[in-house]
Amino acid sequence: MRNSTISLVLVLLLAAVTLYIVLPIDHPVWVERVVSFGSENPRDLTNFKLGLDLQGGTQVLLEADIEGGGEPQAGAMTAAKTIVENRVNGLGVSEAVVQEQGTSRLIVELPGVDNPDQAVETLRSTGQLEFIDPAGTPLSQGMVINTTNHPTLADDLQADIAAGSATPENIPYPGRVFQTVMTGDVLRNALATQDQFSQWVINFELTGPGSDQFYEYTRTHIGQPMAIVLDGRVLSAPTINAAIRDSGTISGLFTREEAESLAVQMRYGALPVPLRVADIQTIGASLGQESVNSSLRAGLIGIGAVLLFMLMMYRLPGLLADFALVIYVLLNLAIFKLIPVTLSLPGIAGFILSVGMATDANILIFERMKDELRNGRSIRLAVESGFDRAWLAIRDGNLSTLISCAVLYWFGNTFGASVVKGFAITLSIGVILSMFTAVTITRTFMRAILSSAGRKLLETRALLGY
Repeated sequence: MRNSTISLVLVLLLAAVTLYIVLPIDHPVWVERVVSFGSENPRDLTNFKLGLDLQGGTQVLLEADIEGGGEPQAGAMTAAKTIVENRVNGLGVSEAVVQEQGTSRLIVELPGVDNPDQAVETLRSTGQLEFIDPAGTPLSQGMVINTTNHPTLADDLQADIAAGSATPENIPYPGRVFQTVMTGDVLRNALATQDQFSQWVINFELTGPGSDQFYEYTRTHIGQPMAIVLDGRVLSAPTINAAIRDSGTISGLFTREEAESLAVQMRYGALPVPLRVADIQTIGASLGQESVNSSLRAGLIGIGAVLLFMLMMYRLPGLLADFALVIYVLLNLAIFKLIPVTLSLPGIAGFILSVGMATDANILIFERMKDELRNGRSIRLAVESGFDRAWLAIRDGNLSTLISCAVLYWFGNTFGASVVKGFAITLSIGVILSMFTAVTITRTFMRAILSSAGRKLLETRALLGY
């Protein structure tokens, strides 16, 4: 009886904690830090993370742009995927998804982006930062030039302008190649901020070897210009006023979005392969909200039908199973917030399906318990035997479902089908939790009833649905 009481208190405490996490309220910062394991950027627990189909946003298909139409080198797209993910996270896009599709494509989903054009440009830009010695040649912001790393960039753009496939740009000195003194590899960090005049600038820090290299160059070129170039386009061409060793600033007529985009590209390095936008789709938020409302209605109706079914079929044990099922739903929702899981329509479908599977486990237990009662066992032995003997069937059934989820996840991850991945993730989480709630929580409620005055009610066959 003492063990049953302790277990019941722990279950109720777990239910209270999960309910507190799930509620759409402002949680204290210390709570958010605890669930984020002390991270400097604690996770916001107010709302769930919604996918592209529910929140709206932009889906971009990026394709390797190899000269001559060749295939990228082995591992190049995987490295590009990592850099793109870092850039997306640096932009602050909530729960973006970046996946490889085939051997030369990336699918990027950007839920709720405010400036999709700026975000797409940040993703696809090769991000090759160069410090150029203009050798006395006047260069200004916006100019496109040929450099050691981009020897034909300006020429190619000039050809595109002549062909009518690009707009005129300020391209000086066509055919001339400017010497690259240093590349962005010398950078340790870059951050967009505002100076004392409220102008947006990029403050950067240098690595150890980069610091020495930068110092030697600036020390010997005081009073001379040095152009800072990204992908062949001049960002700024300041005059070196003093030797710079550990840090510096890139200034220009930057907007906040431009400064943050540039800082992200500098911070996370150059792409190993150039990317072009093969396709871009925008999903409106109004469609997403309609989908959310429909999903909520369907979920509530489905869960309500399951609860009513269990109550009608199994009476008092069914009522206890309903309580366990409510805790199961709260546990799922809490985990969705804590991981966090990006909820999409297929993901919600996987969650609702897992509710039915959690009910199925209780049905196996209660039917086995009925068989034991028919064989003349006492109510206590029938309850214990029902849980013990139903466990093997529950375990095997759920393992087969988890194997199917693993296959679906692999398929979605390999072929870029994020909707399949979302379904597999929520279903697998639900299946694992269903084994815990059906076998542990429902059993705890049954034992608590058997250890109290409610035992007589449980022994009444009419209340057992038998």
